[in-house]
Amino acid sequence: MNKKRIILGVTGSIAAYKAGEVISALKKCDIDVTVVMTRQAGHFITPLTLQTLSGNKVYEDMFSPVADWGPGHISLAEAADLILICPATAGLVGKLSAGICDDLLSCVVMASRAKVLICPAMNENMYLNPIVSKNIKFLKKTGYKFIDPVYGRLACGSRGIGHLAPLEIIVQAVKKELKKVNNG
Repeated sequence: MNKKRIILGVTGSIAAYKAGEVISALKKCDIDVTVVMTRQAGHFITPLTLQTLSGNKVYEDMFSPVADWGPGHISLAEAADLILICPATAGLVGKLSAGICDDLLSCVVMASRAKVLICPAMNENMYLNPIVSKNIKFLKKTGYKFIDPVYGRLACGSRGIGHLAPLEIIVQAVKKELKKVNNG
C-alpha cells in the first residue's frame, strides 16, 4: 500500500499552533503531510516549525518561484489524497462557499478532486453567525466534510462552542476518509 498524502491547510486562527500536534499525530500513522498555510497563519505559527515537523516544504505564496515549471497549486492539488483544513477560520469557510480563490490554499482546494475535511475554530459568536452557518451548510451539501468544533475555552477567555475538536477525533476522521480513498 502506498503512503497516503494529505495537504494540511492552516489558516489564521489562534488554534494554528495545534497544527504541529496534528502533523505529529498523522506522521505516527504513516501519513505524509504537506502544509499549505495562509499568510495570516504565519502570525500564529512559523513555516519553519511546520516544515520541521512535517519533513516537507511548507507552501505559503502562490507566486513564489518554483524549481520546475508548473502551477504550484495544481501540482499540490493533484498529489493530495485528502485535504485537511485545520484550523479553518470563518473567512476561509466563506471563501470556499463563494468559490473565491485569492490565496494558495483556496486555489489548491478548488483545483483538487480530493475530499476536503474542514475543522472550524473560531469564537462562538462567529461560529453561530447565520452567514457562517449558511456557508457550512452549503459546503456540506456540496460534499465537504466537517469536524465540528467543541465547547471549550476560547481565545477571548470565555467558554463556548468554537474550540478546535480534540486531536484524537481529527486523526480518526482523517484515517476514516483515507480508508475510503483506499476502497474507492
